[in-house]
Amino acid sequence: MDIEKQVRIAAPAERVWSMLLDPQVMGACVPGMQSIQVLSPDEYQAQIQVKIAFVTARFKLHTRIVEQRAPHYLRTEGTGDDASVASSLRQRSELFLADAGDGRTDLRIKVTVDVLGRLGTFGLSVMKTKADRMWDEFVMQLAAQLEGRAPAVAVTMTGAAPAVADPAPESATEPTSNRMSEPAAPVSSLSLPAMETPARPASEAGLPVARLERPGFWSWIWRRPRPLAEVGASAAQVRIEWRRGDAVLIVHWPVAHSADSAAWLRQVLGPLA
Repeated sequence: MDIEKQVRIAAPAERVWSMLLDPQVMGACVPGMQSIQVLSPDEYQAQIQVKIAFVTARFKLHTRIVEQRAPHYLRTEGTGDDASVASSLRQRSELFLADAGDGRTDLRIKVTVDVLGRLGTFGLSVMKTKADRMWDEFVMQLAAQLEGRAPAVAVTMTGAAPAVADPAPESATEPTSNRMSEPAAPVSSLSLPAMETPARPASEAGLPVARLERPGFWSWIWRRPRPLAEVGASAAQVRIEWRRGDAVLIVHWPVAHSADSAAWLRQVLGPLA
């Protein structure tokens, strides 16, 4: 999956560059970031939680800066995996900073992400939608950092950390394109506060609930929901099991939304539907 996004930032290129290499700033801006460890000035390890469709993954990411020309160009490469959802990813990112005049900077990013395993079966449209939402949130958090509105983040360095510039003056960002993807900028060793308001339980929101189990052979099994007397008429559900290899994805979908369930199955199964 290839993603390219751009935003105009009300700060000079030197300041934006220092923010991109600041563990506190990136830790607060990247959606789902839970912890960051600075291994060296150009190597980072992070824990990030990402929810795609009905699966929540917690990737352990290892990111390395492979080329930089301050304050205009940065290239990174990284890998990550989450054994609990049998998925992994590889990413290659390029960041371009250009002077936009009047003390402003155009930040453009190009990201190539390969998602393997279970999450890779969700399809390009689902992944692109998630990437767009994450870009929107990243831009908002970056604006908050520039304006001094974001909460401070405690950083614990375990290796040599990159130099960080002084806090930025008050400013704002002006989005100039649609929204982005899985963040590409490297970050450092943090204990971060939650960046999002906890979502309501799926049972309250009327959404399907997914959980993972082990072994089995490749098959699709439909099972009837529990009797209405057991769960209540309003909570009637369709249970879907997707078995592939040594893992099973189980989805409980409200009967009231069975049309959405069928549409999702057609998208996932493709030619098999």
